[in-house]
Amino acid sequence: MRRSASLLIALACVGSTGTCSAADDRPAATTPTKAVRLFNGKDLDGFYTFLRNRGRDSDPMQVFTVQDGVLHISGQEWGCITTTKAYENYRLIAEFKWGDKTHRPRQTRARDSGILLHSVGKDGAYGGVWMHSIECQIIEGGTGDFIVVGDKSAKFALTCTVAPEKSGKCHVYQPDGKRVTVNGGRINWFGRDPAWRDVKGFRGKRDVEKPVGEWNRLECIVEGATITVILNGVTVNRCVDVRPRKGRIQVQSEGAEIFFRRIDLRPLRSGS
Repeated sequence: MRRSASLLIALACVGSTGTCSAADDRPAATTPTKAVRLFNGKDLDGFYTFLRNRGRDSDPMQVFTVQDGVLHISGQEWGCITTTKAYENYRLIAEFKWGDKTHRPRQTRARDSGILLHSVGKDGAYGGVWMHSIECQIIEGGTGDFIVVGDKSAKFALTCTVAPEKSGKCHVYQPDGKRVTVNGGRINWFGRDPAWRDVKGFRGKRDVEKPVGEWNRLECIVEGATITVILNGVTVNRCVDVRPRKGRIQVQSEGAEIFFRRIDLRPLRSGS
C-alpha cells in the first residue's frame, strides 16, 4: 500500500510545471531551536529573488541590495526575496524603515510592502508575483493587517476575533470580539483609521508605526495555528486559526523603498 501511494503521488506531480501541489501544501519545515539570522547583514544567502516578468534569481535593476549591513529594497519592480527553507513555530523579528522613493503605479500612494508567512506552492502563483501565503501587511497606516494571499480555497484562511462593525468592507481585529473566518481579503489591525486613504505619507490618528525614516520593530509570533503581530511593542492583530501553518517566508518589493536592518527568527520561548 505504501509503494502504491507513493506511486500515485509521483504520478500526480507530473504536469506542465513539474511541481507537486500535495508536496507544496505540506512542506518539510524547520522549527528554530536557536536564533536564525535570516538576513545576515552581508548578502542574501538563504534567500532567492523572484520578480514579476523576470522570474527567479534575475534582478538586473538591483531591486534587492545589501550595503553597510542593511537590506535595501528599491520597490522599483514587483517581487520578493524568498527563504530557501520553510519554517514553523517561531518568533520573527524584523526592523524596518521607509525610504523616500516610490514608483509607478504607486508613486503617489501609501508606501507599501509586507512579509508573507506560510508561503507554499509555486513562485508567482498569485498575480504572477508571489507564492500563496498569509501576509503580515506593511503599509502606511495599515502595518499589522492580515491579508490572505490565497487561491480562494479553504487551504488559505484566517480565523480572527473581530469588532461588531466592519470598516468599509474589512473586519477589524478586536481581542474579545466574535470569531470570523475569511479565505480572502484583509483583517485590519485594531487601530486602522476608518478614514484611511491610499495616499503617500498617510498617518492615522492611532498609528503605532513611527514616521518615515525612523526604525520600526515588527514581530510575528507563529505558534501552531496562531499568528500574533506586535508593532513597536503593541499587539495590533492576532489570528487564532490559520491555514496553512508553515511554509517559506517572503519579503515584498511593492512600489516603495524600504530598508531592513534585521530579519531574525527566534525560538518561541527565547528572549529578544
